[in-house]
Amino acid sequence: MLSESTVWDILSLATSRGADFAEVYVEESRHRGVELLDSKIDSVSDGVTFGVGIRVVRGEETFYTHSSDDAPEVLLRLTRDLTVQSAGGGASAPLHPMELTDRHPVRVDPSAVSKQDRVDMLRRLDGFSRREGEGIKQVGAGLTEKKKSLLIANSEGLWVTDTRHYSRLRLGVIAQKDSGPQTAAESPGVLGGYEFFMGLDGQALAEDVSRRAGVMAGAGYIEGGVMPVVLGNGFGGVIFHEACGHPLETEAIRKNSSPFADKMGQMVAGPLLTAVDDGTLANHWGSFNVDDEGMAPQRTVLIENGVLRGFLADRTGASKAGVVRTGSGRRESYKYAPVARMRNTYITAGPHTVEEIIASVDYGLYAKRMGGGSVDPSTGEFNFSVQEGYIIRGGQLAEPVRGATLIGKGAEVLPLISMVGNDLALAAGMCGASSGWVPTTVGQPTLKIDRILVGGR
Repeated sequence: MLSESTVWDILSLATSRGADFAEVYVEESRHRGVELLDSKIDSVSDGVTFGVGIRVVRGEETFYTHSSDDAPEVLLRLTRDLTVQSAGGGASAPLHPMELTDRHPVRVDPSAVSKQDRVDMLRRLDGFSRREGEGIKQVGAGLTEKKKSLLIANSEGLWVTDTRHYSRLRLGVIAQKDSGPQTAAESPGVLGGYEFFMGLDGQALAEDVSRRAGVMAGAGYIEGGVMPVVLGNGFGGVIFHEACGHPLETEAIRKNSSPFADKMGQMVAGPLLTAVDDGTLANHWGSFNVDDEGMAPQRTVLIENGVLRGFLADRTGASKAGVVRTGSGRRESYKYAPVARMRNTYITAGPHTVEEIIASVDYGLYAKRMGGGSVDPSTGEFNFSVQEGYIIRGGQLAEPVRGATLIGKGAEVLPLISMVGNDLALAAGMCGASSGWVPTTVGQPTLKIDRILVGGR
């Protein structure tokens, strides 16, 4: 980390040369990974990343630079290059440490656990996954861990430090039957230490992933069309995240490239739907003690009973969109300037049971597990694959089907959600945008969409 005197010199130089606001972001990340493929260790990695980012705001313009060299003369030269000498330069405020409450304690220090323990855990997952029989053709398992230490200081007097520990597991299984191979996967993760891996029920996780791959490998193809869809809980929330969450970030609002830009206070969804983005959830994957601009996170209500109530805002986005900051400024690393990003984004639980929702559908699709997809954030148009799906006939689950995709626009689908389940679940993911890839949580209970285009063969 940089000394206080070096940080002060950078901020003072920037403001003396006419900057309205200046910020220093220092990061040191230690990361570890172990990958196993078909019962053999495929790779083991260990590394350290260090760097400094400097941001300067003048009027409506923002300038950013970064360096992995922490020599004071280098950082001062970069600051000088980033600014233009002008009359009326000001002074940086005295730096005052900000006290943080650690909401995300680490109970088992990852550095106290051997690599062999990690390897043994992955081998057990491999063994559990193969119990489903000869149809399992490939198993891949891996874990990633990161300890990210931060210093954020700015010309308004902020000085704050924080440490984040990330732990995540990945398990993927390929099953092969007469109708061809199918893949199933899970990637749970937390903001926490090695206690996460110790507390996982690896056998249950592996058996569920292998079962799903096997079922879908034997499934026939769905015939597409417009139909009701029951969207499963947990990672089903990826559709809301991509098609609705991104358009609710001020990065989209301030550019007027969001279908929700002028809808504040209006009905944008069915009255049963409430959606929030909460950066305070203890030890959740998308949480933190302080955002990447040095602001404490909060629980932000985005949609309440169908009415649009809020946007996700960073410093620049809040200023340009005329809204309040929400502690949502995020970046992948020191190489990126922060922008408003989602944290733990989910649709809250409703009044219906899963059985009631399925019973309400005469003919449709139960999209129990979602896969990957694509979205245009400016329009909310999306196309997502269904990893595990079943036909619903006469209010009952029928045969499994493969090859289904859900196609639509987020703003058009929200009003068509007529039933909301009581089985809220959350799932870890990674979200990519203009400030890089950041850990985010998606989630929802089981939902009924009255009609949506289902692609098939």
